[in-house]
Amino acid sequence: MDKITLPTIQQEFQVRYTYQLLFTQHLFALENPLFKNVLAEYHPNEPIKCLFVVDQGVLDHHSYVRGEIEAYCKHFANQIRFTELIAVPGGEQSKKDQSSVEKCLAAINRNAICRHSFVVAIGGGAVVDMVGYAATIAHRGVQLIRIPTTVLAQNDAAVGVKNSVNAFGKKNFLGTFSIPFAIINDLEFLQTLEQRDWIAGVAEAIKVALLKDKVFFDFIESNAEALANREMEPMAYLIHRCAELHMEHIAKGGDPFENGSSRPLDFGHWSAHKLEYMTQYSLRHGEAVAIGMAIDMVYAKLTGTLGEDLNRIFSVMKKIGFNLEVPLETDAEIKELLKGIEEFREHLGGELTITFISEIGKQVDVHSIDYEVMEQAVRSFILKPQNSL
Repeated sequence: MDKITLPTIQQEFQVRYTYQLLFTQHLFALENPLFKNVLAEYHPNEPIKCLFVVDQGVLDHHSYVRGEIEAYCKHFANQIRFTELIAVPGGEQSKKDQSSVEKCLAAINRNAICRHSFVVAIGGGAVVDMVGYAATIAHRGVQLIRIPTTVLAQNDAAVGVKNSVNAFGKKNFLGTFSIPFAIINDLEFLQTLEQRDWIAGVAEAIKVALLKDKVFFDFIESNAEALANREMEPMAYLIHRCAELHMEHIAKGGDPFENGSSRPLDFGHWSAHKLEYMTQYSLRHGEAVAIGMAIDMVYAKLTGTLGEDLNRIFSVMKKIGFNLEVPLETDAEIKELLKGIEEFREHLGGELTITFISEIGKQVDVHSIDYEVMEQAVRSFILKPQNSL
C-alpha cells in the first residue's frame, strides 16, 4: 500500500466574553427590580429556573434572606422560577473537601438545572469559589450569578473568572475558568461582618493599588482610619475601584485564563496560600495576603528592588488594623513555608514568576528567589523565640 499523506487541519477561532458587575442595596426587596432585570437580559418574560446556594453564615446573620428570596421570586414569577435554596458552610470549610460541591451538584440534578438555568451563589469568597466550580462542571457549565457578601469577595474573589476547591493539601488545586453571567454587590451584606472580615478585604485593595494605581493607594492612605472605623462611603469606593482594576486586568491584561507564567494579581500570595493551609485556615485569606505582601516587600527592600516606600506602606496597613506577625514558631515551619514558592510555580507551571513592586503603583516580575534572603524576610515578622530543630 502506498504511503498516504494527509495535510494538517488547523483552525483558529475567538470567543467574545461579556460580564457585568452591578451595585445595589437591598437586592431582594420587592421594590428593587435589579435581580429580575438581570435575568430578563438573558430571556425576557420567560420564567428562568434559579437554584440559590447560600453561605450558612449569611443565613445566620441575615435571617430574613430565605423568606425574602422566596417572596421576591413569587412576586416576579413571570421572570423567575424558584426551585430550591440550599445552605453550605461558610469560609474555607466549603472548599476543603468535595462534600459541599457534591451537595450543590445533587441540588442541580434534583432540580433539573440545565445550561439555560441559573445557579445563584450568595456568600463569601470561598463559597462563591466552590459554587462556581460546581456550576461549571455540571453539564459542562450552567449559568451563574454571584452575589458576594464580604469585602474581599465583592472587590476581588467574586469579580474574577476563576472557581476552585482545595485538594491534596493545596489551596485551589481543583478549579475552572468560567465567566459568570453577572456579579451583584449588595453593600447591605457588609453591615454584619466581623471587624477582621471587614479589614481583611482591604488587603486586596492595597495589593492592586500597589501594583497598578498610586492614586488609589493615596486614597486608601488618606482614608485609613475611616476604613478601620467602618465608614461605608470610603469602603464603597474602595470596593468599586478595586473591582474595576481587577476586571480591567482580566479584560486587558492579555492573559485572562493564565496561560503564561505571570500572575501579578497574586502579589503576596505564594506565602499567603501556604500560611492559610499551615494555620488550618484560622487566618482569613486577606489577613494572609497582608502578611504575604509584607514578606515580599521586605525581600524586595533587602534585594534593592523596592526603595523608600516600605515604611509608608506598612504605616497604612497598621492604621487599617493588620497584624503582620507570621504565626510560625519553629525553624521547621519556616522551611515548610518556603516550600510555598515552588508550589506557587507548580500551580501555574512554567517559569517561576513572582511579582514584586519597585515603587507604589509599579510592579516588577522576578524569576529566581534567593531563599536565604527570603527566609530573612520571613523571620523579620516572627516575634516569638525560635526553637532550633
